[in-house]
Amino acid sequence: MSVRHFLDLSDAGADAIKRMIDEARARKSARTDWPKGRPDADAPLAGHTLAMIFEKNSTRTRVSFDMAMRQLGGTSLIMEAGSMQLGRGESIADTARVLSRMVDAIMIRTDDHAKVEEMARHATVPVINGLTDRSHPCQIVADLLTIMEHGKPLEGLELAWFGDGNNVLHSILEAAGLMRFNVRCAVPEGFAPSDEFLAFAREHGARIDVVTDARAAAQDADILVTDTWVSMGQTEADEKIAAMQPYQVNAGLIAYAKSDAGFLHCLPAHVGDEVTKDIFESEQSWVWDEAENRLHAQKSILLWALGQL
Repeated sequence: MSVRHFLDLSDAGADAIKRMIDEARARKSARTDWPKGRPDADAPLAGHTLAMIFEKNSTRTRVSFDMAMRQLGGTSLIMEAGSMQLGRGESIADTARVLSRMVDAIMIRTDDHAKVEEMARHATVPVINGLTDRSHPCQIVADLLTIMEHGKPLEGLELAWFGDGNNVLHSILEAAGLMRFNVRCAVPEGFAPSDEFLAFAREHGARIDVVTDARAAAQDADILVTDTWVSMGQTEADEKIAAMQPYQVNAGLIAYAKSDAGFLHCLPAHVGDEVTKDIFESEQSWVWDEAENRLHAQKSILLWALGQL
């Protein structure tokens, strides 16, 4: 079997993503009231080791992948790029070749997507995209799991996005094409998502609208999603924040959505900027389920990448 890299959702495809969600739900249910560090009953990744490379700070990605490996019976190594030879100029290609001889899979969280692609080209073990400036596929598997847990089927879902056309939105658009749901992107002029991801979603049958009117995007939406307005490492924040102000998720905006609409945010949140506190802390906010589901989603992603799903 060829090496299964998970750089974007389309690397797995719709059928595999459905299996990931089903597997995540089953394993999550089977662990009810268990200690978090106790391995799953079957410990399917016993003897396996995941190397995690961080060039960007992380809370949820770091903890969820580490705990995913523990619960699947395996182990993980956490490496900061600055403390590796990567920080002294060793190439991505050489790092991939070395790690492939010592570990069973590699997760990398970085800025430039080209680095993940380079890692995958030279690795002989699965490479998983923990986040790049292009996409965030692991987050979206967790989001899809959360949406389905709350009783909303994916096919025909109406999802509304507010704010920057960033890496998270790119992966949502990819998911929309694969899982057949619709997205209304409310973004300011100059902050639209990539044409590549818009085209992919539309070519696969999703209805995608890019609008500047936040209320039009929220109308009858099943799910409202936003993200921080300024990502790690971005500059000229004041100008961008000013452009984003009309896209804040607040009580006035969510009133246009369906009465049982859910709110998602990949975190960390800047409460008071992209979302108001009353919405962030409301019953319609599913952000804590979403955060927990990063763990359960990572388990399924790892099992798929290692040929066990």
